[in-house]
Amino acid sequence: MNEFAHGKGDTQFMNMAFNFDPILAFTVPYSTLGTGLIVLPTKDPKEAIVSVMVLQANGQPNTSGVGDLDGNKITLAAEGRVRTDFFNLTGHQLFGTSFSNKKFTSIDQRLDRDTIQNGTLKAEKGSWNIYYNFDQYLYEPKKGADRGVGLFGRLGVSDGNPNFMKFFGSFGVGGKGVFDSRPRDEFGVGYYFINIDNPTIQGPLQTRSFLRDEYGFEFYYNFAITPWLKLTPDIQIVRGAQKDKITLGRPIPVITSKKSISTATILCLRLQMVF
Repeated sequence: MNEFAHGKGDTQFMNMAFNFDPILAFTVPYSTLGTGLIVLPTKDPKEAIVSVMVLQANGQPNTSGVGDLDGNKITLAAEGRVRTDFFNLTGHQLFGTSFSNKKFTSIDQRLDRDTIQNGTLKAEKGSWNIYYNFDQYLYEPKKGADRGVGLFGRLGVSDGNPNFMKFFGSFGVGGKGVFDSRPRDEFGVGYYFINIDNPTIQGPLQTRSFLRDEYGFEFYYNFAITPWLKLTPDIQIVRGAQKDKITLGRPIPVITSKKSISTATILCLRLQMVF
C-alpha cells in the first residue's frame, strides 16, 4: 500500500514498478493458494496493519493448488504498515519480507525463449527479499482529507541469485486535489531503477550476459471530468532489462544475429468510468 503509488495501473501510475515492489514477484505468485492472518492492533484500522501469510509457491492460475501442496514449495510473507504524523502531516511507513524454499531457476522461465534457447539456467534452492516503502505529505490543506502533495518511495533487496533483481528503488512526487477548483484530480511523477544480476547459463553460452540494469520514468495527470469519469494522459520512458534480441543457430547454439534493444518512449491514454 502507498498513498501516491499503488494499485493495478487503473487509477495512478501505469508502470508496475510504481505500483508495488517487483522484487516480490519472484517469490510471491500472482495467483496462488494460501492462508494468512491480518492483525489490526489499534482502534483505528488506518493507523496500523500487520499481515502474515503462507502461500503455495508454484502459482499455476489454471489449477486450484490443492493437489500441488508441498512443504518444499511454499512462500512465507510478512508485512507491517503504520501511519505517522511527522510535522503534523499524514504519512506511512511500511516494512515487509518474503522467503520461499522452492527450487528456482533465475528468471523462472519468464525470458524470451530465443534468448536462452539451448541454454539451461542453473537452479538454486530458496529465495528471500526485504522491502520498504513510505509516503509523506508535504502539503495537506486539511489533515486526513486525502488531498495535498507529498513524496513516495520504495526500496527492495533480494538474494540476487536466483532472484535476478538484486536491488530496486523508486521515488517520486504525487498529488491529490491540489487545486480547489479540481478537488478530484491527481498527478504523479516518478523514477525507478532495478539492479540486475545476470543469471548463470550452463553450457556453450555460460558467460553470455544478456540482461542489463533497468530504469524508467513516468508522469501522469488524472483529469476528473466528472466524479465518475476520469481521463489520464501518461508518458513513460523505459530502458528495459533485456539489452539484445538474439537468434541462435540450431542444432549448434551459435549466435546468428543480434539486435540491440533501445530505450522506449510510451504514450498512454486511460479512460475510467466509475460505477
